[in-house]
Amino acid sequence: MDFLLEKVADTPLLGFTLLLLVVLTLPPLFERLKLPGLVGLLLAGMALGPWGLQVLDPKGETMTLMSDIGKIYLMFVAGLEIDLEDFRRQKNQALGFGFATFIFPLVAGVWVGQAFGYGWNASILLGSLLASHTLLGYPIVRKFGVAGSSAVTATIGATIFTDIAALLVLAICISIHAGDFTASTLVLQLAALGSYAALVLFGLDWAGKKYFQQVGDEEGNQFLFVLLAVFIASAGAQAINVDKIVGAFLAGLAINDVVGHSPVEDKVVFVGSTLFIPFFFVGMGLLVDIPAFIQALGSELGLILAIVAALFGGKLLATLAARFAYGYDWNESMTMWSLSLPQVAATLAAALAGFNAGLLPQPVFSAVIVLMLVTAIVGPVLTSRFAPRIALVAEGKGQDRDFDPEQDTFLNTRPGKPFTVVVPVANPTTERNLIELGALLVKHESGSLGALSIVKGHQRMDAPELDLGLERGRALLQQASEVGEEFGVRTRPLIRISDDIARGISRSAKEA
Repeated sequence: MDFLLEKVADTPLLGFTLLLLVVLTLPPLFERLKLPGLVGLLLAGMALGPWGLQVLDPKGETMTLMSDIGKIYLMFVAGLEIDLEDFRRQKNQALGFGFATFIFPLVAGVWVGQAFGYGWNASILLGSLLASHTLLGYPIVRKFGVAGSSAVTATIGATIFTDIAALLVLAICISIHAGDFTASTLVLQLAALGSYAALVLFGLDWAGKKYFQQVGDEEGNQFLFVLLAVFIASAGAQAINVDKIVGAFLAGLAINDVVGHSPVEDKVVFVGSTLFIPFFFVGMGLLVDIPAFIQALGSELGLILAIVAALFGGKLLATLAARFAYGYDWNESMTMWSLSLPQVAATLAAALAGFNAGLLPQPVFSAVIVLMLVTAIVGPVLTSRFAPRIALVAEGKGQDRDFDPEQDTFLNTRPGKPFTVVVPVANPTTERNLIELGALLVKHESGSLGALSIVKGHQRMDAPELDLGLERGRALLQQASEVGEEFGVRTRPLIRISDDIARGISRSAKEA
């Protein structure tokens, strides 16, 4: 057994294989137990880490790279999947909730630090650790299809605000502790951040559109361009002393308008959600110091409970303030609260920097480790409870809003308007049965029959794939006309080009 563990630890390929095995097997198992799959990945990291089986090394080059890529991918996908129009409309909510979820935990953390006898500088740093958060629950809201809801969009935007503000507070506190803080350094940092954000948002958007026009439908090159843009933006953020997740999120917003809802976006998201993001959660589990966790529970229980209570209470107050200000319902508010609870990536990095600088004492650092573990488990569990209810409520509201007997087109057809049946055709094996059913309805109502073929659109109208799609669509429509003639019904062929099949069908039906 010891020989096997040594081989896994010394051979990166075996370690990578083990990661794949964990990602493949544990999340489905924990979901059967009614727990988020992310919890299984975190616990797997703890079990395989230096304080468990010692199979994976959190400081090894392979694990460090995988975790960093996963963290970058997590924030990039969050930015990529934001509806920019909704985000622009909700920027005030994002800024408002971001300020609230930063200031309330900050004040609570400062109060805890002062109550336990720490200085103002250490207390402010402790408060800033509680003010930031990591979007561990984002894959969960994405899974339930509510990542585009106003509450989740506001929380994602707030994440960037809190992380940037927390890192600025960290830099100021460490500079004050070292005795080299000046107002000019703060102004320079803010100016560099503003210039960098503008460069990423407008520069990548412009470069992406130009490049995509040049390569056309070559999805391989488009995919590589997207990856390159993400990592250039992340490296640029580090160059100006800002966390790389800020660059990743801004890159997601910039690339969002370039790729749209294209196959390239699907491939980028698929690679991240399947490999790198799960690797990041395993890496977070590897960082949990189990002996320090157990020791802190025994010796610093009062400080731990105070810090945990300050975090949960501060984030809850911020959520309630956002609910009061912006009218979120209970499930949306609780989802926002659960998403803002996990204290992992930025918190751990800031705590480690403060500890190494001699600003944070060992008890506080141990308490932060406990806080990280508790929130990394509780946050996703709560998200998995409340996020599905957003979808259910949205569906209920949608039905109540959309169904109006006075306005329903099918129940209130204008007098004299002919009855029309539009039959989408795509599969030759089922086409005949569909046309037959449509023909029977048309004959009964003395209406007309339309056979519809939707061809998937491409960026270039001279693309060979588009020509093949049109040729196939015409063949399907010809077959539909022949079936209609057998039933004595004239079939009107309709062929449309659309980027979205469902929307193309809906629009064509409206036209007919």
